[in-house]
Amino acid sequence: MPEGDTVWQAARRLHEALAGRVLTRSDFRVPKYATVDLTGRTVLNTIARGKHLLTRFEGDLTLHTHLRMEGAWKVYAPDERWRGGPGHQIRAILGADDRTAVGYRLPVLEFLRTGEEERAVGHLGPDLLGPDWDPERALENLLADPDRALGEALLDQRNLAGIGNVYKSELCFLLHVTPWLPVGALPADHGTRLAALSKKLLEANRERPVRRTTGLPRQDLFVYGRAGRPCLRCRTRIRVADQGDGSQERPTYWCPNCQAGPAPAPGEAQKFRERYPRRPSTSG
Repeated sequence: MPEGDTVWQAARRLHEALAGRVLTRSDFRVPKYATVDLTGRTVLNTIARGKHLLTRFEGDLTLHTHLRMEGAWKVYAPDERWRGGPGHQIRAILGADDRTAVGYRLPVLEFLRTGEEERAVGHLGPDLLGPDWDPERALENLLADPDRALGEALLDQRNLAGIGNVYKSELCFLLHVTPWLPVGALPADHGTRLAALSKKLLEANRERPVRRTTGLPRQDLFVYGRAGRPCLRCRTRIRVADQGDGSQERPTYWCPNCQAGPAPAPGEAQKFRERYPRRPSTSG
């Protein structure tokens, strides 16, 4: 699933391509909005809110989209070939004179009154890349359920918005704790450090084409996507296991030597690797 920095980049691409321009093409390939035609309307802006995208048009209208696991927005020049996937995967087309934005495989696509955007994003916690970022409130949200595993709490967008599976694993490694450690068991100084580190990582990566957390040459990430490979700190083999209620695949990576706290038994982790032998690339 795209994380906050990736969605921020998508919002910037859409904004730079369409903001201030009048639409010359409008096509929504979902049954509910198949008859909607925005041709002639001016695009005001596109912003990211956590992992959500809000594209605003004149006339108090907002297009709300969410990429989830497979979705993507691509921007093309007039003569450029569309390469985001086969035509049947296109869900939205927004075109101006010199740019066309194409939304592929969008699992969430809905129209809202701009004044009612909170219906779609009002449940979100402080946005790590947004003007509403509030580290104290984010930490308060995380600590509200002290028995919850840290990894699950970080993924809950109601606590703080923008962290996905990659940053979850990387943050826990940088804090030297496992993703299964109860939030309430975090050392006292880790909470403040967690909020600051989360923002630092997302801000550092929002301008990069490849996500990096290590600062090391030829090594983008510390643990994510590196199951079975040696830890960059201690050379112990990185492990992977699922985390969560099983409703979604949540591969979680950690170093059993560098990170303190509870973790699945080696046998359970091995079963997960056998079920999902091909993991996402280390670039996230």
